[in-house]
Amino acid sequence: MNTLLECDLLVVGGGINGAGIARDAVGRGLRVILCEQHDLAQHTSSASTKLIHGGLRYLEYYEFKLVRKALQEREVLLRAAPHIIWPLRFVMPHDAGQRPVWLIRAGLLMYDYLAKREILPASQGLKLNEHAAGKPLKGDYRRGFVYSDGWVDDARLVALNALDASERGARIFTRTKCIEARREGDLWRAALENRQDGRIQVQARAIVNAAGPWTAQFADAVPGASKSYGLRLIKGSHIVVKRLFDHPYAYIFQNPDKRIIFAIPYQDDFTLIGTTDLEYTGDAGKVEISTDEIDYLCEMANRYFTRQISSSDVVWTYSGVRPLLDDNSSNASAVTRDYLLECNDNGAPMLNVWGGKITTYRKLAEEALAVLSPRLGFKAPPWTADALEQPGKLVRRYDFARFLAGFSERHSWLPPALAKRYARSYGSRAERLLKGAAALADLGEELAPGLYESEARYLRDVEWACSAEDILWRRSKLGLYCRPQHVERLQQWLKEQI
Repeated sequence: MNTLLECDLLVVGGGINGAGIARDAVGRGLRVILCEQHDLAQHTSSASTKLIHGGLRYLEYYEFKLVRKALQEREVLLRAAPHIIWPLRFVMPHDAGQRPVWLIRAGLLMYDYLAKREILPASQGLKLNEHAAGKPLKGDYRRGFVYSDGWVDDARLVALNALDASERGARIFTRTKCIEARREGDLWRAALENRQDGRIQVQARAIVNAAGPWTAQFADAVPGASKSYGLRLIKGSHIVVKRLFDHPYAYIFQNPDKRIIFAIPYQDDFTLIGTTDLEYTGDAGKVEISTDEIDYLCEMANRYFTRQISSSDVVWTYSGVRPLLDDNSSNASAVTRDYLLECNDNGAPMLNVWGGKITTYRKLAEEALAVLSPRLGFKAPPWTADALEQPGKLVRRYDFARFLAGFSERHSWLPPALAKRYARSYGSRAERLLKGAAALADLGEELAPGLYESEARYLRDVEWACSAEDILWRRSKLGLYCRPQHVERLQQWLKEQI
């Protein structure tokens, strides 16, 4: 591509922070280009514990400001995309050998009242022998607590932010690396490169470095782009096993090493268990769970559940590194989850995004635009907090059940489980996926269990999916139901479409 592309803002990084900033910026009238060296959400943003939460355990590290900000954002996000973000009640069995009852109760009360709640119920004590959540647990856990947080389909949240940004006019380049950036007066000259277009020349008024684990590396590669901060890469790993309980509650377990793990209902048929917190110094693009981590997560779950699990019960694992702001903490679990925005003003501005978490991505984007506003000379106000129909485009505030009922009625020929998955994954955009279809046969070949050609084509044409992995593990979680021959067939189908 020999044409010079001009924009106000070049965003480097297609994780949740980059996608959120691109969406916010284009919604304020800026010309935006986003480049991501791999797939959207391929790394940190698809490897989270899938929670929209304040971070109850961060109270122990006196992160009150971060927890309050995250709790405020939790309410905003629950309204914004109720098809992929919804309330979840967490049960905490009390272990007499761990934190005392009074301390837990005090922490939960603070968690309830640090920020205004309109959607979620408050915490309360439980008698586990009288509650559904107590049945899967060992008999010596008789007392517990329950509190509220939220669940999110993290990778789809990234994709939907990028899609909304694209529909508003941003240009999204996936599998495109920013290989060079240099200042020329008060402008940036950048070179992007991908397999399809070759080298792409970009002229930008500002750059946002939202490269996640590669933020420091990118900043170091830009001439004259000094930085004052660094990252700690903390590895988090999860395991998925067949469903361990039949009720809708999740669990938060206290462990003897003072760490916690979650056990969460996952994709209807499974239980997600995680996470670990380990210092990581390897290649951020090649993170894998270790045998020791699998054994640790099984052991911690086995302390609580009557049904015992081992590595042979694990049907899937995933790992990622969290690029956390380096605060010199000696304990990986204690490293701050807060973020810091650093703007380098030696000519054209470059904004480095240090740290962050998925719950606060929208607020981070808003603050990033506040930093850039006087430098780029735009005055459009913040808008994403009130955009209740985006990125899900649902008609009613957090009323997914009503939306699903109407969607299922309009497409009564869809099997109920498939209708629910389409509504959950795509919101009102599912209508575009089903355009012209009046029967299951109209969706084309079933390329993998539950995946028909119409959906695969939509993901390829609209959501930048290029590989079977993109479709089966990030745009959906249908990989949980696939065998090697399904993956091979899907990959072959994608090749045939070129």
